[in-house]
Amino acid sequence: MDISLLFPILILLLFIPIFLSSRKQKRAQQEMQALQSSLEPGDIVSTTSGLRATVVDASYEDTVDLEIADGVVTTWVRAAVREKIASEEPVHVDEPPAVVEEPAAPSLEKAPVENPEQPSLVKDVETDREKDDSTNGTPRS
Repeated sequence: MDISLLFPILILLLFIPIFLSSRKQKRAQQEMQALQSSLEPGDIVSTTSGLRATVVDASYEDTVDLEIADGVVTTWVRAAVREKIASEEPVHVDEPPAVVEEPAAPSLEKAPVENPEQPSLVKDVETDREKDDSTNGTPRS
């Protein structure tokens, strides 16, 4: 094989992955712009910071108003909307959810046991604070 053909083939092999990844990024960017431009009031969205909210007003070109709690509406840049969350299916009222009651597991916490070896608290008359009988005898506040 000729060395003069090796260099162009090597260059070609290096640029093919770069070309393919740039196409993938461009496609993802176009999908994101299409999502952000298709926002309508009532859509549930998630922002880039992880906030889940409902779109209240999407009439502005660069911003969108999101309701993050009942009666709390904030204005966000459209680019901050990461994804549109599909509305959850409503729960049927006719069928109550099945509740399986299991016996409670025994508690792993131990009941406090009074230990006579623990230092007792003595009130210091001079400072009007409680002082324990431990070795250092520091006053407690």
